[in-house]
Amino acid sequence: MGWFNRLFGGDKGGDAAPTAVPEEIAAGGEIPAERVGPDGGYDQSGLAKRVAQAVDMDGELADIETVWVAQTGSQVVLKGRVPTQAQLDRIVEIASAVNGASAVDSQQVEITG
Repeated sequence: MGWFNRLFGGDKGGDAAPTAVPEEIAAGGEIPAERVGPDGGYDQSGLAKRVAQAVDMDGELADIETVWVAQTGSQVVLKGRVPTQAQLDRIVEIASAVNGASAVDSQQVEITG
């Protein structure tokens, strides 16, 4: 199914309800990097969605269905379970490389293998 579809539904989030754009951004202000959605527009969960898309690009991680990604501001938050530490390390590496990510919190991920 892939991370993006599992977490956010739809191929690019187009099925989700639109996010209300803050007034200062609607008036022509710049969108903060952590709020840029997959389509380049404003999205409250933009960073988390772009992390999910990035993980989907890794064939060894795309089918893991026991990890969830969220964000708190510009921090990526991972929760759930993964079979190996190497897989978690790779997910953290990918998430860290996504534009707008200031940190990755993986303390809520359990290694099951």
